[in-house]
Amino acid sequence: MTEEIQFYLSEAEESMQKAVQHTGNELSKIRAGKASPAMVEHLRVDYYGNPTPISQVANIAAPDARTLLIKPWEKNMLGEINKAIKNSDLGLNPQQEADAVRLSIPALTEERRRDLVKQVKAETENGKISIRNIRKDVNDTLRKLQKEGTAEDAVRDAEGKVQKLTDNYIVKIDELLSKKEAEIMTI
Repeated sequence: MTEEIQFYLSEAEESMQKAVQHTGNELSKIRAGKASPAMVEHLRVDYYGNPTPISQVANIAAPDARTLLIKPWEKNMLGEINKAIKNSDLGLNPQQEADAVRLSIPALTEERRRDLVKQVKAETENGKISIRNIRKDVNDTLRKLQKEGTAEDAVRDAEGKVQKLTDNYIVKIDELLSKKEAEIMTI
């Protein structure tokens, strides 16, 4: 197998790893009834005219399984954090205290759990689509190499390896799905 083919295979594997990692990060933002700082880290607040992630202007802690505590480094950010949470799609009602914002995470209803599972399935499907697109791109590149004179057997072997990589990483995404689904459906 040529160096060039090996390069494309390792590049494909790296891209697929990133796709799985991205899917895992997106799943961590979906709340499963337990308080997690990842739920609000992506929210942006107006910090002196710049939209800035909450995690860059405050400490986010989960003192217990049903509470998030957001302590801004500057007290004047309390109102902005409050507003960002209210305007988000989290459906949470922030309680402003003297120097922090407290979020009480309500228990999930059965209907809300099903909605979250649908959201998780959509997110994992996006991850699978990314992996399949990587496979398609690499296979297209391999076929171009074949037209340029690379041996047909080498290209066919490489396509087989790309398919094995694709299958392995799709299994990893399925594992993320089943773990998150179990987490959401556990009462």
